[in-house]
Amino acid sequence: MGTSRYDRAKKIIDRLGIVLVYPIANKSEPPSLWTELWPKRPMEWSWDADADPRVAELWHLRERLARSQEVAYAKWFRGRATFFSLPVFHALLGRFARMDPFAGLPHEASDILEILRERSPLSTKELRAAADLRGKAYEGVFTHAMKALWSRLLVVGFGEIEDGAFPSLAIGATELLFEDLWLARHRVPAKAEHAFDAALARSRAFRRALDQALTPSDVPA
Repeated sequence: MGTSRYDRAKKIIDRLGIVLVYPIANKSEPPSLWTELWPKRPMEWSWDADADPRVAELWHLRERLARSQEVAYAKWFRGRATFFSLPVFHALLGRFARMDPFAGLPHEASDILEILRERSPLSTKELRAAADLRGKAYEGVFTHAMKALWSRLLVVGFGEIEDGAFPSLAIGATELLFEDLWLARHRVPAKAEHAFDAALARSRAFRRALDQALTPSDVPA
């Protein structure tokens, strides 16, 4: 995989502002890196010997982009891998700041965030151990807590960590990994706001997701 693919993906994210990694049911809405890079090629989620190599290629590209800090990455839209350009991410942090993103968080989510404030990034396995939420009995609790943190962009993905048979997503506190944007979240430039409005105008699905995330009652304590 050459640098040119990375550059193309980065330009797509910067142009669209918000973009999924993989499409939903091979539809162009909401936009995804797959449908932008290979617009006439349906994606089949398969990892066997006969699988389309571009599925794995994009998965590895996702890891490089997430680690770069040239864009932001979170499981934001319906728990799916989502990229943001930095101006749009800044504007989103500003919107969440207006409604106090910490209000109404499940206490497990607050505990996880406190752990990540002390050390970021951590793998999912490391994070579950630190929060004492290991095992199937706590699967739902952990998932619910992470959904609350992802939806308000209080945490971001930062590449992967080798900690088992398969690499695990590295998760970090947004306020640490994107400190400059976090500290300036109450002072979003007009240019970033325009990029944010344009991104939402392109996708009704993303706009609906934001409306839900900005409603505190959607993430019960």
